[in-house]
Amino acid sequence: MKVGLARAAAIQWVAQHARTDTGFRGAYFSGSTVGLPDDAELSPSSDIDVFVVTAQEDPPAKPGKLRFQGALLEVSYLPRAALASADDVLASYHLAGSFRTDAIIDDPTGELHALHAHVSRHFAARPWVRRRCQDARHRIESRLAAIDTSAPFHEQVISWLFPTGVTCHVLLVAALRNPTVRLRYPAAREVLTDYGHLGLYPELLDLLGCSQLPLERVQHHLHELAATFDATVPVAKTPFPFSSDISPAARPIAIDGSQRLIDSGDHREAVFWIIATFARCHIILATDAPRLHEALLPAFQAAVTDLGIGSTRDLIHRAEEVTRFLPRLWQTTEDILLDNPDITDERSR
Repeated sequence: MKVGLARAAAIQWVAQHARTDTGFRGAYFSGSTVGLPDDAELSPSSDIDVFVVTAQEDPPAKPGKLRFQGALLEVSYLPRAALASADDVLASYHLAGSFRTDAIIDDPTGELHALHAHVSRHFAARPWVRRRCQDARHRIESRLAAIDTSAPFHEQVISWLFPTGVTCHVLLVAALRNPTVRLRYPAAREVLTDYGHLGLYPELLDLLGCSQLPLERVQHHLHELAATFDATVPVAKTPFPFSSDISPAARPIAIDGSQRLIDSGDHREAVFWIIATFARCHIILATDAPRLHEALLPAFQAAVTDLGIGSTRDLIHRAEEVTRFLPRLWQTTEDILLDNPDITDERSR
């Protein structure tokens, strides 16, 4: 499917399912497809991210991944208060990119266009780019420090995995590139290559624990994940923020997308989303099908053990390694900020 057709489907979904809500305050595109031309081909393992802005302080659960008119959409709700300060959006590494270009679907109040005008004008200013990099670094530090060692092990793994992966986002933000979720490692490798710092990339993989993981083991873990995924989908009942990522609509991304990475030679880069999906399946199974959770748990434990993590103690040690790595990561980030020709020297206000 072409990106333009998928966008048209998203616009129609907003018109039919979001605009009629009394709290509706607008909608916009986000994610990796922002900025792509309409005639670009949308990968089967990609979706169109849509944020619906609502006046509700406590938005409803996000619809998540869904099929509409043949397009795979990822729909989320965002409270209007999160966009109230244009400078706060500009300093937020996960919000600013959506307003760098005009990705607005609907704007009944005009507030989103005003936000776009402000963010697009200052997006590439060095102080603002640095603030977004600092925002990503703070997320690493704060979330690693908040790991709950009393939680079930699969939840601890999630709490370690995602902030560890934000190390890639710091670099992507400095390069003015989309801080993608599933493909963050190959994207970070591309940035490090472009700026002459490829030597840092093995360290990112070391922190994840997969730098020496052979292709055969990654392929084995993906096969085990596929079995776990397919067993989880029919028993899932309790809503979680990530529930739509463990659904029939998400299988082309979670399983087929990981296989595409392996087939392209990026088996180590596939590990991040394999482990994330594995852990999420077990969060669901532990709640909705405890016996199945216990039966399938050894496959997840084997995958994590291959990363060098067999216990909470190992996981905390790895988190400490990530924290110690941050000064080196920051020096590389500063080098990219200095060398990036698209960054301007405008001062922040």
